Amino acid sequence: MKFILQSLIVLTMIVPVADAAEPKALHKGTGPGWRAMTEADFTKVNCSPDTWKWGKDGLIQCTGKPVGVIRTKKQFTNLELVVQWRHLKHAGNSGVFLWAMPESIKNLEAGKGRLPWGIEVQVLDLGYETNWEKSKGKPSHWFTSHGDVFPTGKARMKAATPQITYKRADGSEYVVGNPKSSRSFPTQRLTHGVGKWNHYHIRAVDGEVKLWVNGVMVTSGKDCKPATGFLCLESEGSPIEFKNLRIRELP
Repeated sequence: MKFILQSLIVLTMIVPVADAAEPKALHKGTGPGWRAMTEADFTKVNCSPDTWKWGKDGLIQCTGKPVGVIRTKKQFTNLELVVQWRHLKHAGNSGVFLWAMPESIKNLEAGKGRLPWGIEVQVLDLGYETNWEKSKGKPSHWFTSHGDVFPTGKARMKAATPQITYKRADGSEYVVGNPKSSRSFPTQRLTHGVGKWNHYHIRAVDGEVKLWVNGVMVTSGKDCKPATGFLCLESEGSPIEFKNLRIRELP
């Protein structure tokens, strides 16, 4: 009953399309327990040898082809992660997977499927929504480009914001999601467009995920199953760059 009431409250929530507030302090991923993640932390799953390139100063370049992922060599349970990313092409798509299931990783390595089962933190360019609206004549009713968090495959999650009403610059409103959705939508729309760097701070503890986009906590989900697994970076058809990927394991 509590979750149903939360969903009904979320249904009437109205937030701006863009937030012009003062810049927020970005979590740098420094301090006790924090460390940089490097090429040595990852291994290939179902990408080509040239899909991912690790450069100087923590820059990670991805061609986007083929669609697939790289994964960490070890599994994680409780963690914090910070990373910056920018799409290099209009309507680019990518993501960070938490707690990717070993079963699904084995399937991918055997050539079955393209993406793992786990909790995906969406990394999507604003142009994806723009293209949808141009083709459909109305805003997207099931995704945003501002930090959706959702389960994939056999994974499960209870969305904190399964449905939300956004207000556009002209004052008109539209609804994204539905009360039964397992996809959690951001309460503020703060993502920068193609070619500009964005900052994600992710906290995944005891089956609960929280996402800060450019310094503001906007998305969360709980009761995630699984709540342990691999961390993956996604290649999904478009060039993207990551940098300053840092992690802290938590008890």
